[in-house]
This record gives sequence, structure tokens and C-alpha cells, in this order.
Amino acid sequence: MATLAPRGNWNYPTAIRFGAGRIVELPEGCRAAGMTRPLLVTDPGLAQMAMVKDAAAALDAAGLPTQVFSKIKPNPVETNVYDGVAALKAHGADGVIAFGGGSALDVGKVIAFMAGQTRPMWDFEDIGDWWTRADPKGIAPILAVPTTAGTGSEVGRAGVITHEETHTKKIIFHPKMMPAVTICDPALTIALPPFLTAATGMDAFAHCLEAYCAPGFHPLADGIAVEGMRLVKENLARAVAEGTDLGPRSAMMAAAAMGATAFQKGLGAIHALSHPIGALYDTHHGMTNAVFMPYVLAFNRPAIEERIARLASYLGLAGGFAGFLDFVLSLRAEIGVPHDLKGLKVPDDRMSLLVEMAVVDPTASGNPRPLDAEAARSLFAAAFAGRV
Repeated sequence: MATLAPRGNWNYPTAIRFGAGRIVELPEGCRAAGMTRPLLVTDPGLAQMAMVKDAAAALDAAGLPTQVFSKIKPNPVETNVYDGVAALKAHGADGVIAFGGGSALDVGKVIAFMAGQTRPMWDFEDIGDWWTRADPKGIAPILAVPTTAGTGSEVGRAGVITHEETHTKKIIFHPKMMPAVTICDPALTIALPPFLTAATGMDAFAHCLEAYCAPGFHPLADGIAVEGMRLVKENLARAVAEGTDLGPRSAMMAAAAMGATAFQKGLGAIHALSHPIGALYDTHHGMTNAVFMPYVLAFNRPAIEERIARLASYLGLAGGFAGFLDFVLSLRAEIGVPHDLKGLKVPDDRMSLLVEMAVVDPTASGNPRPLDAEAARSLFAAAFAGRV
């Protein structure tokens, strides 16, 4: 009997300049992206650091007048985007440099996207074909410079923004939001403290893991996700403990880009549960993902056990699914991830709202098992109690 041949649409086009010291190529990268007067979007902390001040000075010296915009929250909201669009227009900018961690990268990309749109931002939420409502000619060119190794937003076509009225995280998507040039310089992550190294690294791991487990036929994503997880397994704890070593820093920066490339296939309950917690309690997204990871793995076990056993074998872990789960628990403990939500100082007082938000999160549909209200409630309860 003939088998059904799978089909799919796959995209992996990002141009990445990878390597320590390549930030010196920023002026040339801007010109390659078509910019002559960029807006540099970063977060308030980075705006005070030498790496941003030096970058802006180098751009100015190269004849590329640059304005820095840094009014961004850790979990960015729509006001940050609209303020950025106003700054872009006031500067007369013809492009955006998104410089920083996931928040700055996401906001920078959405600012560039919204620069020439006339409809409200929420009209372009990643639902169906809503992205076709946008005027592609109104999207400013983007150059991305990640300073953490986690979100992988530097290779993505979307930005996550919190709706302030509903406290929900929404994904704004358009194919032309993908940066024209990305400079991945692992030397920029040297100053990242252990907590953020661990949190962002576990975000990269969650992206790879959920992409690998997501239903559907996408062998390109699966292969990239598996190798990304190997890089995390062998390098994250070293990057946390030996922050000045460019070897593990480089591996983690590659893993972050790989995770975001892979999750074009899909994400799942780790993100669907994390997004409401981050939106309501302003927790770090990557660390929240890390807390939820073993609980979601245990819940999904009936649907992913064979797949995780193959992954464990590739990673050199004995014991199949159980061995992989033990590794996740061990890695979390080694790098300082709290075992439960109480460790993130999240109170157990809004369970019904958390459940309601999780089941409608756009990432919920990619989970290997259905994430209905009953499942979400049991997962939140487990994560609050620390019961894997």
C-alpha cells in the first residue's frame, strides 16, 4: 500500500555575519541593508553601556547619523512601539538597528514594520492571513544585533508585544520583518550575568525542544533543533560558569539562532503557559520557560516518548525519555533555575485567568497533546506545587 508523501513550505533565508568582533561591520551592514540614517533601538540598560555608545559613535563617524531609542520594558508593550515609531519619524530614519536582547529585537522589528502602516498594530496579529493587510512598502529595513543568546529574534519574522489593556502577549508577523542583515557577535554577550545567561540559554533550548516535538513534517527544522539542543547541552552550563570564554558563548549564540529558525515549525505548551505568567507578573520569559519545561515534558510524554528517545540517543543520554527528563532537571538545578513558580515569586491567586489566557495563546495549538482548560489547569497546578 502506497504511503502519503508529505508536503510543506520552508523558509531559511536570513543573512548572518557570525563571529567574535564582527560588530565592527555594523556601518557596512547598515549600508548593505539600505540604511543611511538609522534608528538604533535598544533597552534602557544597554543604552548606558559602552557597546551601544561605541556602536552609535562608529555609525556617526561613518557618515550614518544615528539616533538611539531605548524606552522599552522587559516585556514590551504597544506604547513602546508607538513611541519608537514617533522617534523614527522625528529622526527621519530610513531603517532600524534592533540591538539587544529579545525585547529590543522584537520592538525594533515591529517599529520598522509599523513605520509606514496606517492601520492599528493589532490588525497585523499573527492570525490567518492578517499579515497581508500590511503595506510592504511601508516596512523599513532592519539590521539585528543580538546581545543575548536566547530568543533568536534576530532571525525571525515576528515580534511579541504585550497588549496593555488585556495583559496578553500577541505576535505581530510579516515576512518582511526578517532582518536584512544580522550580526551575531558572541563577544557582545561576555558581559551577560549568570542569571541572564541561564535564562536566555534555556529559552533557546525551549525553542529547539518545542520545535522538535511539534506535530508536522519539517525535517529541516527537526535537524536544526536537535543540533541546537546538543550545543546547549554541551555549552550552557559552561557559559553560565565561565562567562568570559568565547567558546561556549559562541555555541550558545548559534543555538539561539537555530532555535528561532527551527520554531517556524511550531511551539507548544511551554510557551503557552509562560506567556500569561510573563504578561501578568513581568517574569523573565526564558526563565519562565525553563520552570515549565519538565512539567510540559511529563504531560506530553504519551505523544513524544519515541521521539525524545531518539533525541536522547543523539545527545548521548542513557534511559530514553526518562534519561532526557533527568537531564533537563539536572541542568536546571546546575544553572540556578527555580524548580517551581513560587521560585519566580508568582502567586497562586489568578489560576482561572491564567488558564483562560493559556488555552487561547497562539502557541498552544502546536503542542503535541491538546492543551485544553483541564490540561492547562493541571500543568499550572503542577508547576506551582513543584510536582513533575
